[in-house]
Amino acid sequence: MATPLPAGITAGTYELDTAHSTAAFSVRHAGIAKVRGTIDITSGTITVGEDVESSNVTAELDAKSVSTGDSGRDQHLVSNDFWGADENPSWTFRSSNVSLDGTDIVVTGDLTINGITKAVELAGEFTGTAKDPFGNERVGFEASTEINRKDFDITWNAALETGGVLVGDKVKITLDVSAIAKG
Repeated sequence: MATPLPAGITAGTYELDTAHSTAAFSVRHAGIAKVRGTIDITSGTITVGEDVESSNVTAELDAKSVSTGDSGRDQHLVSNDFWGADENPSWTFRSSNVSLDGTDIVVTGDLTINGITKAVELAGEFTGTAKDPFGNERVGFEASTEINRKDFDITWNAALETGGVLVGDKVKITLDVSAIAKG
């Protein structure tokens, strides 16, 4: 049975507005705090079908664009110790299923980081539509998922004198997306 689209959104193709969209992550550091950062979204498309299930999402991110507020850490993250951005310059996401769980949107798909592809589930919400001052029809979405970095062969770590390790395994990824209707 087809699930109707959320109120306010119409079928069509929407291009991610990379200047007004954010991909962020957080990971436990030294077991006591979180390091947060962003990675630039370089392109993406949301194709909204006549119903929720016929919709799909693609996105590409620039692995070299990481920003955590510390240039030394950023250089380490793009090195082969973490995601080897020289060999794997892009992170990609391609949806395989879109559904609703109550009012929440669930997007299942393949996430590729460090050249390794794994299935993930993004849980999120449709945040609305707007017509901007330039006449563009916009849609907004927020979504998040949690991955284990080791699933993507990101295994570098350092032991702490007090026990434990410097970098946690769980990484939370959050997206705040604005997209513009095409055509």
